[in-house]
Amino acid sequence: MTTTAHLKIFRGDAQQGVMVDYQVPVAPGMVVLDAVHAVQATQAPDLAVRWNCKAGKCGSCGGEVNGKPRLMCMDRMDKYPAGEPITIRPLKTFPVIKDLATDVSWNYSVNKSVPAFQPPPGQDELNFSQAEADRVQEFRKCIECFLCQNVCHVLREHEKYDDFGGPRFFVRVAGLEMHPQDQADRTGLVKDDLGLGYCNITKCCTEVCPESIAITDNAIIPLKERVADRFYDPLRALWRLLFGSKS
Repeated sequence: MTTTAHLKIFRGDAQQGVMVDYQVPVAPGMVVLDAVHAVQATQAPDLAVRWNCKAGKCGSCGGEVNGKPRLMCMDRMDKYPAGEPITIRPLKTFPVIKDLATDVSWNYSVNKSVPAFQPPPGQDELNFSQAEADRVQEFRKCIECFLCQNVCHVLREHEKYDDFGGPRFFVRVAGLEMHPQDQADRTGLVKDDLGLGYCNITKCCTEVCPESIAITDNAIIPLKERVADRFYDPLRALWRLLFGSKS
């Protein structure tokens, strides 16, 4: 017996939109993205939705399903109670282009502000231990789905786009700053331009990360400690005053 899912999908743009009802048959193993594609194929060919790999690795198909930010390709339909409507909305933090597609280009402008990896001058081989490699490897798992950016209250509720970089870019900076061979100094950037002080450690970003990156514990908190050591530790300030050290 074929069951039917009741979907309520946002249709519209940044100026206006409505929730539209659709009914689609549910097959075993179906995910939310499959249901959206079924709507496209049979009822609304102009429905806009981003997707690419359908394997949870490209980060394209982020949306809010029943109010929770998720990758729609990894969100199984059979986990939702039969007969109850499933609401599908675009990511709230970013401007809607059309339907479920949002404009995330702001993130790439933030990315440009982060200095790239800077190796030691005149060194052809970069040698470091496996433990040092493992420490930064976690941060390289980020697929830039921007679900963490979407749930961060500094962006979502307070719209501090000019003052705050967001958890995705604290992950990027952490991966660079903790690399044993990187020579660049991004502590001032994190403090002033990326606005790390706005983060109050709610861990909402960690909770939605599809790659299970410990964003708060392993990236944000260590960066906060570096900022505190550099700019607010009185003993270090005295040391810098006496010896001119930047540490």
